[in-house]
Order: sequence, then C-alpha cells, then structure tokens
Amino acid sequence: MKKFLTILFCLALVSGSLFAAGSSEAPAEEADSNVVKIALIIENTIDDKGWCQAMHDGIIAAQKSLPGRIEYSYTEKMKPVDAGSAARQYVAQGFDIIIAHGAQYKNLIMEMAEEYPDVSFAFGTSAEVGPDNVFTYMPESEETGYLSGIIAGMTTKANIIGLVGPVDAGDAARYNRGFVLGVQAVNPEAKIMVAHSGSFSDFVKAGEVAQSQIRSGADVLTGSSQQALGALRAVADYPNEDIWWVGQDIAQIHITEGYKVIAASSYNYASVIEGLVAKLDAGILGGEVIPLNFKNGGFVFEFNPELENMYAGEIEEKVNAAIDSFKAASGTINYTSVDYSKL
Repeated sequence: MKKFLTILFCLALVSGSLFAAGSSEAPAEEADSNVVKIALIIENTIDDKGWCQAMHDGIIAAQKSLPGRIEYSYTEKMKPVDAGSAARQYVAQGFDIIIAHGAQYKNLIMEMAEEYPDVSFAFGTSAEVGPDNVFTYMPESEETGYLSGIIAGMTTKANIIGLVGPVDAGDAARYNRGFVLGVQAVNPEAKIMVAHSGSFSDFVKAGEVAQSQIRSGADVLTGSSQQALGALRAVADYPNEDIWWVGQDIAQIHITEGYKVIAASSYNYASVIEGLVAKLDAGILGGEVIPLNFKNGGFVFEFNPELENMYAGEIEEKVNAAIDSFKAASGTINYTSVDYSKL
C-alpha cells in the first residue's frame, strides 16, 4: 500500500510540473472565487516579437491592471494536433478560460467546448460567433495597416513598396488591404508588390520574399504576424541604404534590427483579457466576438524616436489625424474593396 501511495505521489508531482515553466504566477494554494484562471496555448513562443508575444504581453498587462484577479499559465510551441492534451490538462486543473491563440486551433476549440460546456474557451482571429462557451476575437487591423500605408507611401523615394504577408486570410488580410488603401490615399502612383510566405511563422521564407522585393526596387516594406521578423531582418541586411520597414509590432522598434523600423502598431490584448474577465464575472462564457480597434483601445501605435527626422511634420500629422478619426468611429476602412490583381 505504501508503495502504491508513493507512486501516486510521484505521478502527481510530474503532472503538476508539466506547466510550471509556462506559469507567470504560482497557483494559489486554495481556490479563490474572485480569481480568474487563464490559460494560453500558442504555436510559437512568448518572445517572438509578434503574434504570440502580443497576447502574452496583453495578459501580463491585464494582470497588472486587475491586481489579484488573474492567475495565468501558458504552453508554447503547440501545433494544433498536439494542443488537445495541453487543453485537457488545463481543464483538469480548473482553469476558467482557455485561449488557443490562432485560427488554426478552431476545430480543437469547437471540440473541447462541446466536451466541456462549463469551461470557457477563446480563439482568434475570427469574426464568427461561436457556441455559448466560446469567445472569438478579431483585430480590425485594416486600421493599423492604413497607418503603415500612409508612412510607406510618403517615405518611398523609388515609388516601389513591398508587402510580405503570411497568408491571405484573417487579420493579416485586413492589415494588408488597409495598407494598400493607406498608400493609395497619399501616393496613388506608388507600385505595391504583394506576396505571401504561406506561413505565419516561416521566418526564412518571409526573408526570401522580402529580398526578392528589395531586388525589384522596393525601398519601404511591411508585413504582419511572427513571420514578418524574417522580412525585417532582410531589410536590416542593407544598413547603409535607404530601405525601411513599417511594423505591425512595436517590439520590433526595440530589437537589433529596429534601427530600420520607422514606426509600428501593436495589438493591445489587455483590452480583450479585461473584457473576458468582465464577461466571466457576469456569467457569460462565450457566444460573442470581441473586436480590437483604436476606438476601444485595442491598438496602440508608436513612432521610432531615433528616426524622428524621417516622419516629423506632414507624415506625423497625417498619421495622428487618421488615429483620431479611428478613435472617433470604427469600421471606416473599406478593406474589402482592395483587389490585388488591379495593383
């Protein structure tokens, strides 16, 4: 009997340690009804300077703005085929909401939601209204794309601009088309080259696409999701040439290659997390889409202070005017009107 209890104790220790490396806050020894337990499952890492880091940083920010309310744990490098085991571990540990950060997890989340109707789940990006215990979130990133387009259209000297997308879907598609509209609003004569790496996380392919665009004359480039870091690194391969980047993550300004980043926007997922906590407090487990836009604080924007000479004046004024208009009213950018075949 003692041997059996010892084995059970060891198994419990192993199970409890599975997620220890991914926890930003040690679980409370006793359950607290006021604490919302949030789990995050991501395909990349929390420091990828892109998609996954944005959500992680948002949860950390929400922890600070809601002191004592959020217990948080995460699991990295989870392909959809493997994520189910992590999600079930979180359910077993009593987590209130499990966020699988990526549209690639949709099928898994729908299955889990049906299996565990009393647990709340979330995934994005998606504008679809899910079941009663599934939240979705959709960045209206045509707004951030539009800002990047203004900057690119007014900065380019060659009148050739490169856009390195991951896939033509979701918020990436919205960003890209918003970018095109931003460029056209200030520089209708500029040529915009649009290409996709085919992956949200293929840095190498994104770098190859960016290099091809640069060789074709592009002197300002942009791109979204974590794959964009490869494209930025390609731009940084030209330290002594006027080839620049406009980013979709502010963290890019502060890395080694950041000297090439004129400005960047970021998703402020803290607003999503705070909204989810409020929904759970009200007994709502899902069935809603949570948007991100400038009006609800879902986006933030920052110029690179080291490159002020590039944007001070008319560029800065036009960008700030656009931000003010977005804060006044969302849904003003008709991104669906963009047809790549006519560029």
